[in-house]
Amino acid sequence: MADARAAQDIAFELRRVLQAGREMQAALARRLGLRVTDVQALDHVVSAPEPVGPGDLGQRLGMTSASATVLVDRLVAAGHLSRHADAADKRRVVLRATPHARSETRAALAPLLTGIAAITDQLDPAEAEVVLAFLGKVAATMRAYDERS
Repeated sequence: MADARAAQDIAFELRRVLQAGREMQAALARRLGLRVTDVQALDHVVSAPEPVGPGDLGQRLGMTSASATVLVDRLVAAGHLSRHADAADKRRVVLRATPHARSETRAALAPLLTGIAAITDQLDPAEAEVVLAFLGKVAATMRAYDERS
């Protein structure tokens, strides 16, 4: 168990990582010529475990359905998202990132991903296991906080 000082240091570093993540999203948006909310929307669509519709996206981004529709229309027009009928419910529309959006994002993130891979490669298997467990628990705690809101 971490002592009080180590726990404070870890909490501080987590805040720095979260801030760096927000800054990274802004940098990615600039590189792709998008708005930060556009990048956040693409991230939600790509990383969601199940299909995301425009309403789901608006809810996840904390915006009205009208604002979400404008955002989706903009990303579809720019060739970053496509709309499809939900396989389980044909009345529902789901969103998918286009191959163009995926390849453009991957190329823009390549230097960052290479740097993170270099850091990860320095971990021995036991360290990697501890880091994975810690990050998983932090992510679950953050999701639980969001669900309580």
